[in-house]
Amino acid sequence: MKRVLLSLVAASLVATGVFASEASKAESKKALSEAKVQVQKEQKEVKIVQEAVDAVALTHKVLIELDKGNKEQALKYLKEAIGKLEVVLAAPNAPALIPIDSAIEVVDFPGSVKDIKTALITAKALLRENKIQEARRILDTLRSEIVLKVVNLPLASYPAALKLAAKFLHEDRIEDAKAVLNTALSTFVEIDVITPIPLVQAIHLVEAAKKVAKEDKQKALEYLAEAKMALKKAEALGYVSDSDTTYEQLEEMIEQVEKEVKGKNKAEKLFEELINKLKEFKEKAIQTINK
Repeated sequence: MKRVLLSLVAASLVATGVFASEASKAESKKALSEAKVQVQKEQKEVKIVQEAVDAVALTHKVLIELDKGNKEQALKYLKEAIGKLEVVLAAPNAPALIPIDSAIEVVDFPGSVKDIKTALITAKALLRENKIQEARRILDTLRSEIVLKVVNLPLASYPAALKLAAKFLHEDRIEDAKAVLNTALSTFVEIDVITPIPLVQAIHLVEAAKKVAKEDKQKALEYLAEAKMALKKAEALGYVSDSDTTYEQLEEMIEQVEKEVKGKNKAEKLFEELINKLKEFKEKAIQTINK
């Protein structure tokens, strides 16, 4: 289904002639690359707590040993895991969630606003026919975002679960201990920080337009037109912002800049105001989701 959808997207683009200029496409790709670098920097700032990582690895070892029938070795690993987390708990102002892993996911829908609307119509039709999984596969493609995923160990419950498992083992309640440990391993909290790619691209394109507006009006206008399309794409994909500024107002501001570029081309102040509004809008569109 996904392959069919993407084929339809490509066919639609050919039929309608909706292609950005090579320069605009290059700037959009550059914006995405820079945004990835920024998120990678943020990923490096996530402080993975090695003691917590070790405690999780030891928990898995406990379960392996229990499956082998090695209760004493399992208890040794369990005691070591509890000790690792006691070190974390002893730290002043220990947070409730302890990072144990992180990853970056990039998903970018390749089509236009028209393609997004077509996909939504198709998904709604499938849902009306109760073809939920086919609709889900289409809806899953309707994303254009960079996601920083951080997996966290809940410090309030995980150590307690290990101690309860140890109690059960001492009482020879092996299956109860296994159940507690498996439950503990399913309680990790994933926090996703989602940055909409079209908003990043819109900012970059306006900044690129500002740089060339004096020397190359046509290129500046191409960048601004592509920035408007990026905003339309972000809106069509359902990315919302807590900003007081709306998508409509941002597009109006871009149109004001376009008029100035076409005219006397004294748009420096308008460019600055637009860039600041776009940045504020993007920052308030970044979502943090707990899973």
